[in-house]
Amino acid sequence: MFTRQCDDDVVSTEQLVNASRSEFDVEPPYDVRADDLPEGRFLDRELSWLRFNTRVLELAEDPNLPLLERVRFLAIFATNLDEFFMVRVAGLKRRMAAGVAVRAASGMLPREVLEAIWARTKELMTRHADCFHSQVVPLLEKEGVEILRWDELEESHKERLHKLFSDRVFPVLTPLAVDPAHPFPYISGLSINLAVVVMNPQTQTEHFARVKVPPILPRFVPVEDQRFVPLEDVIAAHLDQLFPGMQVLQHHTFRVTRNEDLEVEEDDAENLLQALERELLRRRFGPPVRLEVVEDIDPHVLELLVSELGVNEAEVCRLPGPLDLSGVHAIADLDRAELKYPAFVPATHRDLADVESAHPPDVFAAVRQKEVLLHHPYDSFSTSVQRFIEQAAADPNVLAIKQTLYRTNHESPIVDALVDAAEDGKQVLVVVEIKARFDEEANIRWARQLEQSGCHVVYGFIGLKTHSKLSLVIRDEPDGLRRYAHIGTGNYNPKTARLYEDFGLLSSDRALGEDFTDLFNHLSGYSRTTDYRRLLTAPRSIRAGLIERIEREVEHHKAGRPARIRFKLNAIVDEAIIDALYRASRAGVPIDLLIRGICALQPGLSGLSETIRVRSILGRFLEHSRVFGFENGGEPELWIGSADLMHRNLDRRVEALARLEQADHVEELTKLLDIAFDAGTAAWHLGQDAEWTRRHLDENGNPLRDLQELLITANLRRR
Repeated sequence: MFTRQCDDDVVSTEQLVNASRSEFDVEPPYDVRADDLPEGRFLDRELSWLRFNTRVLELAEDPNLPLLERVRFLAIFATNLDEFFMVRVAGLKRRMAAGVAVRAASGMLPREVLEAIWARTKELMTRHADCFHSQVVPLLEKEGVEILRWDELEESHKERLHKLFSDRVFPVLTPLAVDPAHPFPYISGLSINLAVVVMNPQTQTEHFARVKVPPILPRFVPVEDQRFVPLEDVIAAHLDQLFPGMQVLQHHTFRVTRNEDLEVEEDDAENLLQALERELLRRRFGPPVRLEVVEDIDPHVLELLVSELGVNEAEVCRLPGPLDLSGVHAIADLDRAELKYPAFVPATHRDLADVESAHPPDVFAAVRQKEVLLHHPYDSFSTSVQRFIEQAAADPNVLAIKQTLYRTNHESPIVDALVDAAEDGKQVLVVVEIKARFDEEANIRWARQLEQSGCHVVYGFIGLKTHSKLSLVIRDEPDGLRRYAHIGTGNYNPKTARLYEDFGLLSSDRALGEDFTDLFNHLSGYSRTTDYRRLLTAPRSIRAGLIERIEREVEHHKAGRPARIRFKLNAIVDEAIIDALYRASRAGVPIDLLIRGICALQPGLSGLSETIRVRSILGRFLEHSRVFGFENGGEPELWIGSADLMHRNLDRRVEALARLEQADHVEELTKLLDIAFDAGTAAWHLGQDAEWTRRHLDENGNPLRDLQELLITANLRRR
């Protein structure tokens, strides 16, 4: 079956037809061949993503950041790159294998993109390893935190680790030989392995074996207080016990990254849940896309690995050990407050705190008075959104709760509250997106747990992911039924809500409540409602609605009225919207884009994008919110929601944006955007050459304003 890679999803032609025939109407694909715009106006999305991960690496390299935070950014960089290979590089390889030679919007063929990716990633991986070894490790040692190799350990430490190996490690190891009776073993993706060469002293025959480093054991083994050694070093030092009677000649660490994207044929599946479970089993056996080896690996051993794994030389990355620096998360977690960002505990939002007493805040009472605009993590998630759902579950006057779940944490109070509500007899509808990448298994567990408790669980539409973050509560009150709604830019996940920057809106507005009712009926039944009062939805109206408002700004500008466009996003790739922005820039409309990750738009080009500025802010919190602002002739219009400007969000996901109605909310977000785009705020700036330049110091070398620290300080002052 022919497939093509679209953003982060692999979609079959049949699935595309299914999506277009779903209850949502999908707009036709955009033709990038615009006669009035030049070719080559789009940046390649894969290379733009690599530039984003470069910005993460620059934070790890920043000597002004707390040391353990630099360690954290090293781990984040490594984890990001793993997922990039598992999904994006895997998709490009699949397209090449299928003979697909369609040029991307950037004008590059898949082969050309892959070549550029490999050149860039090898440079970045080398730079990443150098940062760890040359910068971070020596600084850690000065602070009494040591990551040692086996040969650096004292004899007393080795003795202690001998016992640890015998008691805790040896019993779970399984050495696998390779010979005519034992074929080359399957190497699981992202596992750390030892390639071992042993010799039979009687026959002088050499043999190859593989030993997998158990992922259930700590990646870095404590030697004593804040001194660690990699687990693979401990295993390597005891290989003679795994191969008794044999002579261990050499050993080398290696690691394989596999294609771990999913290809669920939804149109053929009688049961989507079962189809996804089958595909999750197949995911483990995806083809390799990258082989990482230690830089001193024996050429013959490397030749064997390359041959047996079916990778080519370009896909081999030679690095100094230890491999897989995503494991240094454990080092970043050390209890050393002086080496981290100062502790910050979110406070209850002021509009909720006003009704707070000795008891938890009454969210319903607050939201009846006015809408509440939340800004996480500065505003507490637990005393706002989580409390909203928990209060609804416990309130005898609540008749029904409707909820979308895309990602949540392992022990979710949100799920617990929904279970309690269903068991209490309330009508509970949960739209669980079981296709949320890398959270599929967890979401299947949530779905089954919710079903067993009596919740009505649905999985949305074939061919579409439900990505919108919505909650609706129907409550019986003295003056009749009242709807309470929450829409967010981030997931219903209390853990990430402390780390991700997101907006949320709590409302009892009648129009918004009716919109939510229509949308949930759309998700669970056969409603064909596509027109809403305060919402734009995808895949029906977000792209068209935003383009209409971009063009409206052009008309305002031509008429001499105030006109300006400001977006805050994770990514912008959609060609139709980018072209609309180009045309608005040609007309003279000022445009500011705050993009955390991928940006396919080129700013500052003469005659095309001279009025467009693109900034990026990375820091302590992950900038995750999506905000769409239009000056609108002096009557600003702002929208928040879950959609980035990517094909997958606008065409293959159920998304929702909500318009802010209250003047104080519009003013609050306007001020935030003012600060974000101010020249005195630290940020990365995207240049005409497609490269990002970090500007965090003024001309005198003094630090520029840190947006996140400014918001933390403002939050503390309000208490």
